[in-house]
Parts: sequence; structure tokens; C-alpha cells
Amino acid sequence: MQKDEIKIGFVTVSDRASRGEYEDLGGPAMQEWMGKALKSDWTAVARVVADEQPLIEQTLIELADAGCSLIVTTGGTGPAKRDVTPEATANVCDKILDGFAEQMRSVSLQYVPTAILSRQIAGTRGSSLIINLPGKPSAIGECLEAVFPAVPYCIDLIEGAYLETNDTFIKAFRPKHAIKK
Repeated sequence: MQKDEIKIGFVTVSDRASRGEYEDLGGPAMQEWMGKALKSDWTAVARVVADEQPLIEQTLIELADAGCSLIVTTGGTGPAKRDVTPEATANVCDKILDGFAEQMRSVSLQYVPTAILSRQIAGTRGSSLIINLPGKPSAIGECLEAVFPAVPYCIDLIEGAYLETNDTFIKAFRPKHAIKK
């Protein structure tokens, strides 16, 4: 991997989608949103996996080790017995960033009262930021819009790739000393 190459991991967690019984809508929704948000060139590394905690953990580790500066997941964040994405994420992260989850739930509650059931989290593994997103495509966009202004600077702080946003779609916040000229 070139030092300045930007890789973004997209993980859909779904038993049915992993078996081909259900069309993965979340993965494409995350990629489409990212395509609008980023001015930087980037490469997508997409995976569709079953709701199996060891498999989710293995996938997140693989994507982080492959140099993905950002890894976003969709699915598996509810209270159902097979929803284990937050547990898998917590197990592979060095640090949990509670503010991401707090902000995503706060925004989602403006749209649906069941957002309080969402257990998505975010954290870092090495130079990768991992963010769990809801499974519904419209909620993916709402949550990304709520937290993404902090994402590029977070990735700077963990020594990941430098992400530039398309300011007409979403504006990232960086302290003046952290902005590359």
C-alpha cells in the first residue's frame, strides 16, 4: 500500500445478505454516502458477513490490518439475540469513543423512538477508526451526517490517512494547526 492511499472498509452484517437471500442495501448506501462526502480519492474494501461474532471480529481485524483508515459497519446493532456487532467491535478496539454512539442515537431519536434500542459503538484499532451504523439506509445517512465532521480529524490523531471532505456536502472540522495546505 502506498503511504497516501486511502482505503475505507465497508462491512454489512446480515445472515440473509451473506447467504444471498436478501439484497445488501446497507453496504451500497454507506459507499454512496462516502462518495458524496469525500473529495479525496479512496478505495472501497467491502465485505458481507453473517451475524457471527468471531467472523465479524476477524473481518474488522483484517480490514484494519489491510490499512483501512476508516471502517464502517451496518447491521447487527439491535437488541436481538444475533445482534453482536457492538460486542465484536469492542473486542477488537484499542479505545472506545463513546461520543460517536451518543451523537448517533441522539440524532436518530429525532426520527424514530426505537433508536433508543440501537447499540452501535465506535472505536479505534491502530490507525483505523471503526464506526457501527444502523441497518436502515436512511438511518445510515442520518448518523454519518451527525458524526462525520469529527471523523477526518480523529483519523489524523490516530495517524491514519488524511481525508478531505467535499465541503458542499459535509464539512469536516479540524483545528487550524491540523489543516494540510
